[in-house]
Amino acid sequence: MQTRAVAKYVRMSPRKVRLVTNLIKGKDLEEAKEILDYCPKAAARVVAKVLASAAANAENNNRIPPERLYVLNAFVDEGPTLKRFRARALGRATRINKRTSHITVILEEREEERPRRGSALRRISRRPAVRKIAGPRKGKKEKVEELTEKEIERSKEDEEKEDTTAETEGATGVEVTEEERGPGGVEGLKEVDVEAKDEGAEGGKEKSEEEVEETGESQNVSGEDAVEQETKEEGSED
Repeated sequence: MQTRAVAKYVRMSPRKVRLVTNLIKGKDLEEAKEILDYCPKAAARVVAKVLASAAANAENNNRIPPERLYVLNAFVDEGPTLKRFRARALGRATRINKRTSHITVILEEREEERPRRGSALRRISRRPAVRKIAGPRKGKKEKVEELTEKEIERSKEDEEKEDTTAETEGATGVEVTEEERGPGGVEGLKEVDVEAKDEGAEGGKEKSEEEVEETGESQNVSGEDAVEQETKEEGSED
């Protein structure tokens, strides 16, 4: 229910009073009184009287306690203007406008928020709120498991390759690079070892044949030297 109070023919300009009334619109009654008490403008005193009158009307006429009241609206209308004149230079006169205002303050009872039908039953029937932790969806879980299995298999393969390379390096005493391993991995290393052995055997055969040829040449040279020495000895005897 709305209650109002009006002050008419207040000897103030409406423009100046509106600056005060705009401060208390939508405020509770006690808060509006505090704002007007600490407002330094002259119009705040007049507006405070009108506000107190409206609160008294609500309490006495409508039986509304002041704790439940708030300012629904406060506006100012312009009243009649009093015209006065002042003497100026050269025998002239200028007009002075003495304006008046009609101040209106409307109060209303603040209604309590009523629960909707069935809202209480819904609140009782609702389960306690459980905070859900964001996690991966079902499809994402399966993908994650597949990725982990693949990573485990890859790590096992890498370990096996490292073990085989360590064994081959320990047996041969030569470090093997990734390029020498080839695309076959361990099988490529075995093929390289077999080829190296074959090349070593062929190189040994060639070396033995060359040594034999060199020894034969050296024997031939030694035979020719012996013949020349014999011929020289025979010539000296003659």
